[in-house]
Amino acid sequence: MQLDSSSGWCDGIAHCPSPNFSPRPQGEVSLLVIHNISLPPGQFGTGKVQAFFQNRLDAAEHPYFAGIASMQVSAHFLIERDGVVTQFVSCNERAWHAGQSLFAGRENCNDFSLGIELEGTDDIPFTAQQYAALIALTRQLQAAYPAITLERICGHSDIAPGRKTDPGPAFDWAALRLGLQQDKELT
Repeated sequence: MQLDSSSGWCDGIAHCPSPNFSPRPQGEVSLLVIHNISLPPGQFGTGKVQAFFQNRLDAAEHPYFAGIASMQVSAHFLIERDGVVTQFVSCNERAWHAGQSLFAGRENCNDFSLGIELEGTDDIPFTAQQYAALIALTRQLQAAYPAITLERICGHSDIAPGRKTDPGPAFDWAALRLGLQQDKELT
């Protein structure tokens, strides 16, 4: 996996372009937001997250879908349970992942952040393959966007408290930080 900073797309991973993005107002990338998602909730490997981010989710297919099928959302990346990484939006563009949000006194986090969705739920542990892929991807993003320091990697719940709970208590922040620190010491 290699990020091409001119295009904002990573080589060596799947691309599943979403129409749900807009230009970055400032062009700045200085925050990484970790999310979780599964569609239907608690079910993995269905391909429905990809359909959702491409506005192709069939509202009649599952009762839960009826309430979300008309939403237009996206993230830059999805990491599935087996560690497969898919990119939906160029890092140079503004994905629609954070919604109403605030980080360090600054609103509209979509303007200056990248969003990574982990296939999962708040209360089911994420897989070793997901952490390995997340660490590798985060290293690529930090190399391209040095303003994304460890202190500027957060959960959706951190920027939208009371409204969002992901990535949830099952997410191991210590494992992510340790993995990023170990990788940094090796370089």
